[in-house]
Amino acid sequence: MSRDRTSRRLPVIITLVVGLMLTIMPLPESIRAFRPDWLALLMIFWAMQLPRTWSVGSAWVVGIVLDVSYGTLLGQHALALCFIVFITVRFHLLMRVFPLSQLSATVFALLAIYQFLLFWINGVAGVVAPATAYWGPVITGTLLWPFLFMFLSGVRYRASSGG
Repeated sequence: MSRDRTSRRLPVIITLVVGLMLTIMPLPESIRAFRPDWLALLMIFWAMQLPRTWSVGSAWVVGIVLDVSYGTLLGQHALALCFIVFITVRFHLLMRVFPLSQLSATVFALLAIYQFLLFWINGVAGVVAPATAYWGPVITGTLLWPFLFMFLSGVRYRASSGG
């Protein structure tokens, strides 16, 4: 693998590993329902910025790893991540020119779709969860998106400029 390809992929892999660690990190019961969907946010960002490298296939792999780490129905998060990443890749050129407020609203919609798919799959499987388990991550993820977007844009710029 060439040095250029490695330097482009390494920041993405590191952020996804950190996102997985933040996702499975134990939290107190009172704030557990408001944990952001870190991997969904990261996959939306990287699919929007690098759609040819990080798209539906990588979302499937990340989703399977998330399913195994959570111990949930195998393929549940993979399907939901693939769906929102497909939408992101499909409209990535349009999303790149959105102002940050409009992009945050779009991320809210994508996270709501992600949680709806998880809700639907859990309903079919007979798993019951409170409403805050579905709406909490959508709200906190949307509130964190502008900060995450600016941070990851800086990471991507430093990785692409070689410094």
